[in-house]
Parts: sequence; C-alpha cells; structure tokens
Amino acid sequence: MGSEQNPALVRSKIRKPMNRSQREASWAFIALIAPLIVGLMVFMVIPIVWGFIVSFFDARFTFDLKTFVGVGNYIRLLSDPQFIRSLKLISFFALFIVPTTYAFSLGLAVLVNSVNKGRGFFRSVFFIPTACSYVLASIIWRMSLFNDMYFGLINAVMRFFGIPPIAWTTSSPWVWVTLVTVRLWLQCGLYMILFIGAMQEIPQELYDAASVDGAESGWVTFRYITFPLLRNTSIFVLLMNMIHAFRAFDEFYNILGGTYAAMQTGGVSLWMARPPLVYLYTALFSGRDYGGGVAGSFIITLLIVFVALVQGRILGFGRSIRA
Repeated sequence: MGSEQNPALVRSKIRKPMNRSQREASWAFIALIAPLIVGLMVFMVIPIVWGFIVSFFDARFTFDLKTFVGVGNYIRLLSDPQFIRSLKLISFFALFIVPTTYAFSLGLAVLVNSVNKGRGFFRSVFFIPTACSYVLASIIWRMSLFNDMYFGLINAVMRFFGIPPIAWTTSSPWVWVTLVTVRLWLQCGLYMILFIGAMQEIPQELYDAASVDGAESGWVTFRYITFPLLRNTSIFVLLMNMIHAFRAFDEFYNILGGTYAAMQTGGVSLWMARPPLVYLYTALFSGRDYGGGVAGSFIITLLIVFVALVQGRILGFGRSIRA
C-alpha cells in the first residue's frame, strides 16, 4: 500500500503538452533573444576568449600563434616604466575626476530639483551633452573652445580682458583644464538625472516631519535627510565614474592630437597626459604588437575590477543594496 501513489498526484507530475498559443509565445521569445545572444557571443565572448589566448603568444604583425611566451607579455609590460607611469597617471586622474564629477552632478541635481518652474527644461539642457560623442566633443574642445591660437573662444575672451592667450593643449598644467572640462560636460548630465530620480523617491512625509520639528529647509534637510537617503545612488555613481575614468581614451587622444608624436621625437614633454589605453594604442597596436597590446588591456581590466571591489568594500556596496 505504501508504494501506491495518488492518481491525481501522478497526473499532476505528467507534463502537459503546450498548446498552440504557448508554442508561439515560446518561439517568439526565442526569436527576440536570439539576436542578442548571438551578438553577445560574436562581439564580446569570443573576442575576449580569443584575446586572452593571444596574450600568451608573441603575436607580432600577425595573429598566427606559433611562439608561446606564457606570461612574458604581462611581465614585459609590468616592467615597462612608461606603462607603469601611465597606470599612475590614470590612478591620479581617477582620484580627481571621480569626486569632482560626483560633486558637480549632485550640485546640479539639487539646483534643478529645487526649481519650481522650468524644471523639465533645465533637465533637458543639462542632459543633452550626454548624447554627444566623446570624439566630437573632444574635437570641438580642441579646435574651437580651447584652441591654442588667439582665435580660440577662451583665448578670445581672455584677450578681451587683456589676458595673454594660453596654449591649452600643449602646455602643462593647462592641458588638464581642457581634459577635465570636456569630461565634466559629457558626464554630469547623466548622473544628475540619476540623482534627481533618487531625490523624487524620498517620501515627502520626512520633510514635513522635519519641518514640524523645527528643521529649516535647505542645508539642514539636505544634510540629515536627502544626502543619507541618496546612499545607493551615490555608490553607483562613484563606481561608474571610477570605471569610466580608468577607461579614458577619446578625450586624451583627440584633444592632444599630435602631442604624442612630438613627445616621442623629443618635442613637447607631455608624458604625464598619456593614459594606459593611449599608451597601448600608440606604442603597441600601432606597432602591431598584438600579444602585448591584448595583455595590457587585460592588466587594465584587472586593475579596474580590483579598484571597483576595494571601492565597493569601502563604501559598503553590498550592505547598501540589502538595506
């Protein structure tokens, strides 16, 4: 008797065949996600795996993998003073640009969110630069706004006030003004929208209760209510800023232009403005050292992962999400 099973239970365990509408829904779902899966495999997974394999070979001028060097490419890069210098540069750049972008984005969010009329207009105005290409913005900054000649917009304004023109893209430290301002212009709008969305999720009852208790609206409510409740968004913005800072390429390469060539021939000494991706592109990929170039990209990826984990640990990313 113990081996007998309830017939209703047995029938419930038998999988019923799908009807026509269910089959059509399943095939529609497969048809919708298939291009995404295929694109992900072809353009991301396979190139990453292939690049990791290439990094262990002496692949120069060809991808014909014949000479296995193991971790030789990694050791060669980590012992290259210029590559180490570029890693130091991007680390200092991230230490400056990340908190600066965070502060500007949060400040814009507070100002726009406090406007009673025209809030949508200001959101759109500050968000529009996010849709602009880094390459296009860098060229505009180099050729128009911060042009080294007297007819550049910034130099023209300075000349109007009797200030001599500045070589913005070929002299240090002025080159950093150009690099930092274009990145702030491109990124602050997106993070501003994230902060505004997070502010609008804060219950109004908290501000009403603080007002009843005698707290003045403004800095007091921002410090004790708004800012603490933006913790999750703040951690996300800081992490994304850090990742984007270590991946900096377009603005450095397009704004500095021929500076790197001049630097290599003993001209303008701007080695301090050469991030890792620019170094890999100019020194390795242009020389068709594919093994070394791919090895360098994996070193940068590991550095980004390590810094992101440390930053998330310090900021309490896991605890914040669970909260």
